[in-house]
Amino acid sequence: MAPASTEQIVELDRNCVVQTYRRLPVLFVRGEGCELVDAEGRRYVDFVAGIAVCALGHAHPAVTAAIAAQAATLVHASNLYYTVPSTQLAAQLVRRSGLARAFFCNSGTEANEAAIKLARKHAYRKGEPGRTTIITMQGAFHGRTFGALAATPNPKYQEGFAPLPGGFASIEFGNVAQARATIGADTAAVLVEPVQGESGIHPADPAYLGALRELCDQRGVLLIFDEVQCGLGRIGTPFAFQHFGVVPDAVTLAKGLANGLPIGALVVGEKAAQSLQPGDHGTTFGGNPVACAAALAHLAVSERDDVPGNARRVGAVLHEELERLAAAYPALLGEVRGIGMMQGVQVKEPAKARAIVEAALEERVVANDAGGNTLRFVPPLIMTAEQVREGIRRLERALARM
Repeated sequence: MAPASTEQIVELDRNCVVQTYRRLPVLFVRGEGCELVDAEGRRYVDFVAGIAVCALGHAHPAVTAAIAAQAATLVHASNLYYTVPSTQLAAQLVRRSGLARAFFCNSGTEANEAAIKLARKHAYRKGEPGRTTIITMQGAFHGRTFGALAATPNPKYQEGFAPLPGGFASIEFGNVAQARATIGADTAAVLVEPVQGESGIHPADPAYLGALRELCDQRGVLLIFDEVQCGLGRIGTPFAFQHFGVVPDAVTLAKGLANGLPIGALVVGEKAAQSLQPGDHGTTFGGNPVACAAALAHLAVSERDDVPGNARRVGAVLHEELERLAAAYPALLGEVRGIGMMQGVQVKEPAKARAIVEAALEERVVANDAGGNTLRFVPPLIMTAEQVREGIRRLERALARM
């Protein structure tokens, strides 16, 4: 069969695929390290990494070899039986986090659904069935299934899907007084992203997370960190909570864990580790051997090569380059926010954010907009300073045409 052209694939997609994404007009056929290659052979600097997924870049040899070896041995057996990769991956996550146990699923949304169920079951097992409310933050994004969507207080995502499940309340991100007034006898958990991603890259104040930890301890409430986007080295530490110096009762992971294969994880501390028992939760595909083998390979490379350290060092270069761009184009760009390889720059006229992304694509750089008014940069964590500078040079050419 002859290779399909970009135009043929675009037309086929329009006719056969549910149009839940407004795709950019490019067909990527290959990835190598921190670059993507389109159907015409053009190479692009990748500042998106599959939306913070390809932590080790594209086609990393260690991950590729692990996937191939596991696929040739055992692809799936189900969670009715023991398999080596999932058990070893749980042990690695426990060791690196200092928490107690792991549950595997297939996405960040599923990990957050598991966290919500954990919180309510934990209260129930403590003899406090009235503790059902999950407190989340304004600007949060926890996923698109019904529980995770109810935890995402944004009309953009919720509109048209009513009625959503009850038992959720939202507070202002960073407002300690409001948290103190809201966390009460009906609260099961506080669910918070240490760095909000979809709202436009907003890191929490460490003091705020510390205050949440204190309030949750005082009032018998679980503190759960959603690290789906910001975790696993992206902000310069193996887990985001380690950067902030605040240990949650549970943390959710996904995106970068298996470097592109679908996987999610809920890692739980000792306090709530026994709250979910056989029959309380489950998944057919979660913890499948191939995804777990990929995750193990990713974690091994990350630890061996100090990939979080690279994210911290090169992320500082990215931040500086974005600040330089913002200073050079003050009519277009504003505040630069972020930590490590999770950076965002404000677009002063929100309507231009998408146009900048499209112009950048023409200059062979892959960028992304988030929150309606922010350019988001979540590149592979192995990106070098020179690759960052080359990508920014291309982006600057795009801005010069705006």
